[in-house]
Amino acid sequence: MDKKKIGIKNFLPHRDPMLMVSHLTNIEEDAAIGEFFIAEDGVFVKENKLQEPGLIENAAQVSSAVVGQSFFEKGDLEGKTNNITGYISAIKKVVIHELPNVGDTIVTKAKLVSRFDTEGVSICTIEGTIFNNDELIVACTLNFLIHEI
Repeated sequence: MDKKKIGIKNFLPHRDPMLMVSHLTNIEEDAAIGEFFIAEDGVFVKENKLQEPGLIENAAQVSSAVVGQSFFEKGDLEGKTNNITGYISAIKKVVIHELPNVGDTIVTKAKLVSRFDTEGVSICTIEGTIFNNDELIVACTLNFLIHEI
């Protein structure tokens, strides 16, 4: 059975070579799941492995979709009303157990921990986990600042 594929480009300003998510497979009010195929020519690939900065950026991009979606119209999974930008404001914790290989497809899960909203700005904490073949390879906690532009 094919998973639902939601275009991540509709939720993020990132484009190749900095786009570190192939697509989302699920997005909810407080969580998102994304997949990323690791290509040989990836900007963060070295010695046939996706390096640490690429893993953190992957987690951040999936995570930002969780809060970023609230700036869209209800039911807008295409991001047509997207007029936001976001930043990692803090990396609170990162544990990397293993670097995935070129040709692997990693699955990233992001879960909202806390959120504070004020006048078009959201400040939030999100926990991210990255899996390769159902094995946990990264666990992290990131803070974000997302706002309308």
